[in-house]
Amino acid sequence: MRFTTFSILAGLLLPGLAIAQLSGTVGPSTSTAHKTATKICNVLNYGAIASKTSDLGPPLASAWAACKSGGQVYIPPGDYGMSTWVLLKSGTAVSINLDGIIYRTGTAAGTMIFIEHTTDFEMYSSTSKGAVQGYGYVFHKAGAYGPRILRLYDVTNFSVHDLALVDSPAFHFSIDTCSNGEVYNMIIRGGNEGGLDGIDVWSTNIHIHDVEVTNKDECVTVKSPSKNILIENVFCNWSGGCAIGSLAAGTDISDIEYNHVYTQNSNQMLMIKSNGGSGTLKNVIFQNFMGHSNAHAIDLDSAWSSMSTVAGNGVGYSNITFDSWHGTVTNGANKPPVQVFCPAAVPCTGITISNNFMWTEAGSKVLQKCSNAYGSGACLSSGASHTSYATVTKTITSVASYAITTMPGEITAGLGISTSIAIPAVPTTFFPGAKPAKALLGAS
Repeated sequence: MRFTTFSILAGLLLPGLAIAQLSGTVGPSTSTAHKTATKICNVLNYGAIASKTSDLGPPLASAWAACKSGGQVYIPPGDYGMSTWVLLKSGTAVSINLDGIIYRTGTAAGTMIFIEHTTDFEMYSSTSKGAVQGYGYVFHKAGAYGPRILRLYDVTNFSVHDLALVDSPAFHFSIDTCSNGEVYNMIIRGGNEGGLDGIDVWSTNIHIHDVEVTNKDECVTVKSPSKNILIENVFCNWSGGCAIGSLAAGTDISDIEYNHVYTQNSNQMLMIKSNGGSGTLKNVIFQNFMGHSNAHAIDLDSAWSSMSTVAGNGVGYSNITFDSWHGTVTNGANKPPVQVFCPAAVPCTGITISNNFMWTEAGSKVLQKCSNAYGSGACLSSGASHTSYATVTKTITSVASYAITTMPGEITAGLGISTSIAIPAVPTTFFPGAKPAKALLGAS
């Protein structure tokens, strides 16, 4: 199917990024200039050698110890091997400027770079050329997984930007129990199999924008507990797609917004997944989604077979809006572009599906399937009793205004798991017609 530039872009809210779901300011408390003026701890002065056969781990840990009370840890341009993972903690007003490229050489499990219990933190590349090469294919071709690349835990007032994370042996970037953070101008490239998540976040008041992810699992995914998360201008470039979940007992997620998400050749454009469990997911908006060649589009599955059943009557889903979706799925009769399956014991309420223009690349119809789901639009029930009901199927034989503008740099095949993945440049566009909120540092 041929995709062309279409006038729907004029109707999308492209000029500026939304801020409604955030509860306050995000990012470091002090500027980059303030940190560099305080102190610079160059890893070369702590024993680092710019060589792929060296071990950056101990020098990086030493530089952090010297600068963690205020200053910048600097990794100059060059190639650095890393065989010892680092736990960098208890920092205040500290940054890591990664202008070099780190190559994984160690084989231990865990996380290559783990930041915890730190405030007023920034990790970035001043040239936008800094990267971590995980060489995950070495594990994957043997049917195994290895370390994650980057994890933040209990980090407040932070930013991570202008970096490439490539071929992680496991998850690429996890944001765990953090607050007031901003992630932007990043590219993640992973292999074409599950278990290689792009960005996973379970935190409070986080803004993720202008990122590109390639893998075959989570693109940018919210997990529990989370509140006040804003995710926008995202390019899922041959991925598993964005998601919320998997959700289990005690789910506590609210005030989440995904806006301007472009997805191609993914498992789904957006999936909410659970199987049993309890708690709530509420006050969520998914708007301005575009894509093509995806298996599913909107997929809320409260009996997701890929996870074990969890004790409980089900997660309570309420006040969830899907608005302004355009594009195609591969076969809309076999895999409906709208699928909302809610728990029988806890029917979904306040679901809205509006301006849904999803069509099929094969066949001449698309299906919409709903069960135990109440609200307006698509196959949802408008009843007020909110009792359980069997699956309702609605057949759509034509859809207007589904054409989209495709993105530059679309990958045409999943990246292999038996050969190395090249380090890409951080792109300058992440959604058709949308200008990134901040220019690449390397472009200034």
